[in-house]
Amino acid sequence: MTGYLSQPLARRASVGVNVGGVMVGGGAPVVVQSMTNTDTADVDATVAQVAALYRAGSEIVRVTVDRDESAAAVPKIRDRLARLGMNVPLIGDFHYIGHKLLADHPACAEALAKYRINPGNVGFRDKRDRQFAEIVEIAIRHDKPVRIGVNWGSLDQELLTRLMDENQKAGFPLTADDVTREAIVQSAILSAQMAEEIGLPRKRIILSAKVSRVQDLIAVYAELAKRSDHALHLGLTEAGMGSKGIVASSAAMGILLQQGIGDTIRVSLTPEPGGDRTREVVVAQELLQTMGFRQFLPVVAACPGCGRTTSTVFQELAQTIEGDLRRNMPVWREQYPGVEDLKVAVMGCIVNGPGESKHADIGISLPGTGEMPAAPVFIDGRKAATLRGPGIAADFQKMVAEYIETRYGRRKAAE
Repeated sequence: MTGYLSQPLARRASVGVNVGGVMVGGGAPVVVQSMTNTDTADVDATVAQVAALYRAGSEIVRVTVDRDESAAAVPKIRDRLARLGMNVPLIGDFHYIGHKLLADHPACAEALAKYRINPGNVGFRDKRDRQFAEIVEIAIRHDKPVRIGVNWGSLDQELLTRLMDENQKAGFPLTADDVTREAIVQSAILSAQMAEEIGLPRKRIILSAKVSRVQDLIAVYAELAKRSDHALHLGLTEAGMGSKGIVASSAAMGILLQQGIGDTIRVSLTPEPGGDRTREVVVAQELLQTMGFRQFLPVVAACPGCGRTTSTVFQELAQTIEGDLRRNMPVWREQYPGVEDLKVAVMGCIVNGPGESKHADIGISLPGTGEMPAAPVFIDGRKAATLRGPGIAADFQKMVAEYIETRYGRRKAAE
């Protein structure tokens, strides 16, 4: 049986863009990126957050460049990260005065791996085209790519008004939402055409068109992909906090990715007070991994629990194993090639426990309520041991570590 559910669709053909050594588009794997929420002028805080995002798996990190102090800090941030062994591409996010900041701070222009500009607020009226051109010319001089990022919260009002007037004269064949979506698409494409006319190569341009409603995002990017072969950055802007932001971003981007649309993604989560900024990186990775586009971490399968699993041992063990894997992955990727393909099962009772554990590389079936106090462990589909007593969790953790060393350490030695 074949169908669209059997395999993710092939990537949409797009022009590849080199962003500080990370390839976006052109058939490359979908890239995960994120953005800091520190004051960029605070070098210590920004370096710490970029480092945390990079360790979590963000392959590109964007920083706000909104004034002279933040522009002056960018080279210092780049150099500090390099000394830490983190050559993460930094993207400068510019609004309103980006042309001036880049011109006044050439060291910032050079240190950044890409510039992000918004055609809706790069300049107004007669200044718009001139200031847009100034940024593009600086990008050309420094051989930097540019993301032309349209956002419906700051859409070019002159373009929108013109399209609304044309729609009115035609007898309102389109709804106001339809016209707004068309304005978003046109803003991105017309801006890209202008950049190319100035001299910026297509291989230095990435487009994005962000909105905050799921159906609008799907419609806008589907249309953008029809009309352009530029590399596309996906993201639901102002996605929201917690589960709402995660569900909305996953629903919108999941549909587009399944259609082969999108070359780099960001999950724009509103962090909870005191929350961890790296959460958006984890969600982006999990989305790509769940859909089968990338493999970042070993998969930990765990049952949801039911009346047979009144003990929380399997939940605690699954959480511990997953935490250990994520924490150790930055080192293990280098130490144990292929470890991200590992599959671990932590199950809670006899119903699905043994079967699910056999399907994993290494799995444990913990005793459910009323079952014998024994936990069989399966390795490569065969029963390898039975754990008993209060140390089951610690014993299994040790077995997982030994399995990784035996299987993936041997692969490293063979290479």
